[in-house]
Amino acid sequence: MEIGYANPYTVAAAQPTERAIFIRNTYLHLAFAILAFVGVEYYLVHAPWAVALAGKMIGVSWLLVLGAFMAVSWVANRWALSGGSRGKQYAGLGLFVVAEALIFLPLILMATSPGVGAADALPKAAIVTGFLFAALTAVAFITRKDFSFLRTGLAIGGMVALGIIVVGILFGFNLGTWFAGAMVLFASGSILYTTSQIIHQYRPDQHVAASLGLFAGVALLFWYVLQIFMSRD
Repeated sequence: MEIGYANPYTVAAAQPTERAIFIRNTYLHLAFAILAFVGVEYYLVHAPWAVALAGKMIGVSWLLVLGAFMAVSWVANRWALSGGSRGKQYAGLGLFVVAEALIFLPLILMATSPGVGAADALPKAAIVTGFLFAALTAVAFITRKDFSFLRTGLAIGGMVALGIIVVGILFGFNLGTWFAGAMVLFASGSILYTTSQIIHQYRPDQHVAASLGLFAGVALLFWYVLQIFMSRD
């Protein structure tokens, strides 16, 4: 049964069957989002204009690319969280997947270029990301703890991290493995927080928005895990 947007209660207050449907739909949509990301990324990497596009993205200043990505992400999240049509929510999720695939393009090209990164960095990063995501999901569901207290720390940490990234771009220095490791911890906290929200705070009709939140955390985690493996070359 489809739940209308007038429903005020959270999934924690829903009936067990309704809660199970919401969780199943959330993770199914996450799986489809990841598959769509892989498909779009595969297309982009093998497109004849991929290298030129990646070069323009870097050459135009990564700050502009990052700013555009953040703007598109905001729009996508608003659409996914909207109380409007289901089509608008799916459009938000799809837009975010495409935006992630585009911003990943230069990194993936470097990871798959001989002599640039470790040859096995990409599959190893994917495996480690999957393992960490599974472990964090298990912690949230087994403990059933409400991790809402992480929200303030994640908000402050996100602003600090963004500031460090901007300074790094402006002054042209490599943030290094230590920063990547810190961002892995940040992304892990984000996944834990979002999973907790899925258990306790989302409405039963918000599985699209929930899957987008999880996908954002997984993508961020994968980005920095991949950078760590590439730095080991």
